[in-house]
Amino acid sequence: MRRPGPGLSRPLCGAALAAVLLLSGTAPAGAGPPEGVPAADGKGQELPGMPSVLADRTGCTPASKAKAEKQDWSRQRLDLERVRRHGTGAGVTVALIDTGVATGAAGTDGRVTARGAAGEDCVGHGTFLAGLIAGSGRGDARLAGVAPGAELLALRGTDERGRPEASLVTRAVRDATEAGAEVIAVGVALPERNAGLTRAVADAVEAGAVVVAAAAPDPPSRAVGKEIPARTYWPAGEPGVLSVADMLPGGARPDGALPTDSVDLVAPGAGVVSGGPRGSGHYLGSGPSVAAAYAAGTAAVVRGTRPDDSPEEVARRLRATAYPADIPQLDAYAAVTAVLGEPGGAAVADTGSEPVALRDTAAADRATGRAVVFVLIGTAGVLAVLWAGYAVPRARARARGWRSADAGGK
Repeated sequence: MRRPGPGLSRPLCGAALAAVLLLSGTAPAGAGPPEGVPAADGKGQELPGMPSVLADRTGCTPASKAKAEKQDWSRQRLDLERVRRHGTGAGVTVALIDTGVATGAAGTDGRVTARGAAGEDCVGHGTFLAGLIAGSGRGDARLAGVAPGAELLALRGTDERGRPEASLVTRAVRDATEAGAEVIAVGVALPERNAGLTRAVADAVEAGAVVVAAAAPDPPSRAVGKEIPARTYWPAGEPGVLSVADMLPGGARPDGALPTDSVDLVAPGAGVVSGGPRGSGHYLGSGPSVAAAYAAGTAAVVRGTRPDDSPEEVARRLRATAYPADIPQLDAYAAVTAVLGEPGGAAVADTGSEPVALRDTAAADRATGRAVVFVLIGTAGVLAVLWAGYAVPRARARARGWRSADAGGK
């Protein structure tokens, strides 16, 4: 009996080595993107990043020439297509305090009004968030926002380059309150508490607005050189404000996220697709502001379907229906459809015409883990086949008295 020839064993060994190298090179779950680049959306879509601040640059954020071809993970995670079957936020006004919103931006369908200079958005970040809250998807319903029927009131909480200022945020909150906005979304986060802003937020809540704010600033585009301690940012830390931070598909906060000790919810905030103020292309965005936009859109749908609920009841609903984790994870579908018991009680399924169950969103989180397990099993299988192809014939040959050519005559 002949020994197996090298023509078969070497390619198989090469395949096994390639599988092992592929496995060893697999990025760990939650690995962060290169510095200053938004996290990939997980589907290989190459889109320009949307900045939150224009630092050391001249001109405005250019129009994107690329378009997303697939629905990103965040919309699947929040189950937005089913959410919109129950409500679109029609009749609800969402005030968005950020860099402004271009009133003629694609996907807003004439539903944006602006105060002062907020109708122009040089940075593009506010328009990006507007698409997540109430965008129609720019011709693709899969990329629509949470509440595509809501009206948007654009307000500036930053200067033209995206740098937030307490006086601007305070004025914007007061303008939103005077306009009767049912939901106020604040995409900026200030490091110091401001007495005027505290009063403005309290007045907004008393007037009946649900105030949703980014729990921390968006990650800096450059390494800061030292670890930053956790702290509270404002107005997210104010009483009555729903504080929202960003999360990866696995539920963890992204690498480089600024730590904060005041968070009510986390929501998708990495590799999220939306549009900008110029052109019809798409961008990728990340950060607590993105997560806050998703929570604000959800609040708008809840307000549209439950107009008699107080701001406290809406905020409680978003928290009570969240997927349980170290920090509860926003579940937009459950927030819109679940029936809540008494305060402190569990959410139960709606008993209406369409049965509703609170989804276990951890299934999406386990997808990456399952893929790694499959690779491990596949690699082990390849190695087992290789070993069997080498060891079994050799054992049989020895059982029949075969000896190698080197041992012949000895």
